Amino acid sequence: MKKSILTFAAILTLTTGVASAAPINNLSSGETAIGVGTNESYLEHQLSNDVTLGYQRADRDEYGNQDDIYGQIRLVDHVRAIVGHRDLNYKSNYYAGLAANVPLTPNATGYASFITGSDFNETQIGTNVDLVANVELNLNYHSFSPDHGRNENGFGVGATVKF
Repeated sequence: MKKSILTFAAILTLTTGVASAAPINNLSSGETAIGVGTNESYLEHQLSNDVTLGYQRADRDEYGNQDDIYGQIRLVDHVRAIVGHRDLNYKSNYYAGLAANVPLTPNATGYASFITGSDFNETQIGTNVDLVANVELNLNYHSFSPDHGRNENGFGVGATVKF
């Protein structure tokens, strides 16, 4: 099973070029996550049971590097509000959104997120799969829709280490 997932992840890595957003992680209070994906990297820290702060750098095909600083606030068990600031290289944008995650199996969690700023919308649907105690594989579909330029949509893969 794990060989199949890793093979699938390797194929996705070689065949996709869309930038993905940081996955929706489940962290314990005081826990930190560092992750890399198809065209992004991120760092998150769970400040308390209900608040996460993070930084993400994404490499967009048309827009170069984009830097995000964001926060997630747990509203209810599996739903979070997201607020952040993104440097789009041609303009800075504040954004807001929602995310939800649910357990799919004992080793996998599914999630969906949507954020919107004055110049873009972004949607992501994915799954985090436990590989070992503190390492997860992330498989996702991501859609970035800017008001100016072309949309970027596609599948992505990544890995997260929690400590």
